[in-house]
Amino acid sequence: MAPSTSANSTPVSRPSRNDVLFERAKALIPGGVNSPVRAFKAVGGTPRFVQRAQGAYFWDADDKRYIDYIGSWGPMILGHGHPGVVEAVQKAALEGFSFGAPTEREVELAEEIIKLVPSIEMIRLVSSGTEAAMSALRLARGATGRSKIIKFEGCYHGHADALLVKAGSGLATFGNPTSAGVPPEVVQHTLVLEYNNVQQLEEAFALHGGELACLMIEPIAGNMNFVRASVPFMKRCRELCSQYGALLVFDEVMSGFRVGLASAQGLYAQMLPGFEPDMTVLGKVIGGGMPLAAFGGKREVMQQLAPLGPVYQAGTLSGNPVATACGLATLKELQKPGFYEALGARTQSLVAGLTQAASSAGVPFCGDSEGGMFGFFLMDQLPQNYATVMTTDSPAFNKFFHAMLDSGIYYAPALYEAGFVSAAHTAADIEETVAAAQRFFSAL
Repeated sequence: MAPSTSANSTPVSRPSRNDVLFERAKALIPGGVNSPVRAFKAVGGTPRFVQRAQGAYFWDADDKRYIDYIGSWGPMILGHGHPGVVEAVQKAALEGFSFGAPTEREVELAEEIIKLVPSIEMIRLVSSGTEAAMSALRLARGATGRSKIIKFEGCYHGHADALLVKAGSGLATFGNPTSAGVPPEVVQHTLVLEYNNVQQLEEAFALHGGELACLMIEPIAGNMNFVRASVPFMKRCRELCSQYGALLVFDEVMSGFRVGLASAQGLYAQMLPGFEPDMTVLGKVIGGGMPLAAFGGKREVMQQLAPLGPVYQAGTLSGNPVATACGLATLKELQKPGFYEALGARTQSLVAGLTQAASSAGVPFCGDSEGGMFGFFLMDQLPQNYATVMTTDSPAFNKFFHAMLDSGIYYAPALYEAGFVSAAHTAADIEETVAAAQRFFSAL
């Protein structure tokens, strides 16, 4: 933005509109944002207030363009403003925003998801990932008649009380609340284990297996950047759940349709023939950017939901007609031949380019990707659990983040978040990104 000029021709710097908007917001909204990570608290500085987006880019309140690698935290797999999706949303909006009654489009979206994800036989649509995970947990407890659950440190399943929990002081102890307002007794049935630790998993089932309703896991954890569950670890998760009668619940809010057409569970099925979770939580991509999520699973489990069964769940805006139109149009595009091959190759080229840029400057760096989801760490080897992720160089990442931001490249404003490439990103976008990284690493 060009500076203004006073009467004596002395340039006067205008304040950034992002700064002005942030100050206004902080007076009205806690932290100035409606979701905490948007506040830039982890990296410092002023959040960018987005005024519009198209394709692989968005423009902030100062009209500066950024290459967008968060894509609304995952949903925008086609990029912003895809013509087919926009057309579907516009048509649906003209027909009505919300009815509080069933629509054919809800049935169509359910059919489409069930066709693509073999483990899902029935599904319930909701409005957010948190709502879907919370409801899946309640259903698991209702279907099994058990109270205790297993989750893993570093996996995020939304902000429901029973899931806002950190590891306890020992294997036999249950978790501690990670948020004020969550009484200890609410999380007393939540056992938090280390991700990818087979021995600890086996010991936990030996101690509590008969009391466990479910094991909930992100198969590719996107809230400790990007960490995969190892194949041996996932195999034992499935075996132990089957042995002890607990339900294996995959939280694929982030990875669902992001890493492949059958989602992350499809990748594990390729390596573990016959592998399936009992329930799956979905969000983000299935809504195409609209507020839509879902949970689904085996018929005998899902039939425990009201109005068929005793487990209650409801939502006024569930299956919203505009959101389902957006989701259906998005899923249609994903099924075109070669879509994931092209997306995966583009994402891999980004990670490879960043790795080479750091390596040539002697900077510790490693990265990984699957489909349109990626992550990187300022360390020599990919971490396998949350404790290792926490040892990465946070100040160095913050410098990298702001250097990229100054260059018009927008990564997640936090060290522990995965990144996303869309079908709209071009080879030129990747080259521009890698060149900016090369300049940063070379200057260290």
